[in-house]
Amino acid sequence: MVTQQIPVVVLSGFLGSGKTTLLNHLLRSARGTRIGVMVNDFGDIGIDAMTVAGQVGSTVSLGNGCLCCAVDASELDEYLEALTRPEARLDVIVIEASGLAEPQELVRMVLASENERVVYGGLVQVVDAAEFARTRSAHPETDRHLALADLVVLNKVDRVGEDEVDAVHEAVGRLAGTAAVVRAAHGRVDPELLFDRVVPEGEIEGQMSIEDLLYGDDDAHDHPHAAYETLSLASGTALHPRRLMEFLDSRPEGLYRIKGFLDFGAADPANRYTVHAVGRFLRFYPEPWAPGQERLTQLVLIGSGIDGDALRKELDGCRVNGPQDAPDEHSMWGVLRYVQELESDPQQSDPDEPGRSADED
Repeated sequence: MVTQQIPVVVLSGFLGSGKTTLLNHLLRSARGTRIGVMVNDFGDIGIDAMTVAGQVGSTVSLGNGCLCCAVDASELDEYLEALTRPEARLDVIVIEASGLAEPQELVRMVLASENERVVYGGLVQVVDAAEFARTRSAHPETDRHLALADLVVLNKVDRVGEDEVDAVHEAVGRLAGTAAVVRAAHGRVDPELLFDRVVPEGEIEGQMSIEDLLYGDDDAHDHPHAAYETLSLASGTALHPRRLMEFLDSRPEGLYRIKGFLDFGAADPANRYTVHAVGRFLRFYPEPWAPGQERLTQLVLIGSGIDGDALRKELDGCRVNGPQDAPDEHSMWGVLRYVQELESDPQQSDPDEPGRSADED
């Protein structure tokens, strides 16, 4: 049985980029989803922590300096242990890093966690579109941070002209490589881009909720909203594991999340595989098919600027084409490299790309 895991999202960005604004937007708009928050404040007064604490009751504030250098992995695990207890009933955990934190070290800590109830949920780097050039000049490490990101939120696009936004977007895209880059104003990104929203029982789509009355409808204002696309695939034909791994190893720019269930047919007739991919991070979780369960592959792909038709064509090419194309158990080797249960060394991630397994190259 696959243990229900809670994604841990690292939210990073330099001072003033809008991380706390984005976090507060997530807390207001993720209706039905229980978010645990770790806020790392640099300084004696936890201004950001107090701001967030006014929104949600289950906030943990790490106020003893920069998280990446003042809290080691064992201490981080203590906080994760508290937030992942079943009685907390959390759906996602967000670590808001100090503007002076080193995101690579934060990601290392999450990946090195021995807590079986957590899974890496991606590194989200927030960029101030209006201050991007000055930020790069004052903080040369900006380029390296963007190269590590799984998702880049180009924030405050309402403060600059369209031509400048396009130029900054292009520059950020070059630095971020294959990461998805989405535009936003006032930190307004759809929570579905970062994590699955839980719909409260009995809530009717379009019905005004208590949150609407308290905070108003963010989307009612004329503000840019981060755009993204979703692609869904359901197939009763098994996928060939080797061809699927070729697709995953070369997944295109902007494809941020992949989730769902996989049927590998004769390659492993006993198990259904849950897939979890965010940015360059990839994991598979096998569990036995239930008696009488329909054997389907069901996938959802989420990203920005992705070509849905091209992705669907590539995934169609992963289907098994008759008995002569049936995979054998050896074709599962690529998949099994990313099965969590087979990992013995939590430090096996590439030090230059913390969201990626070392043997992925």
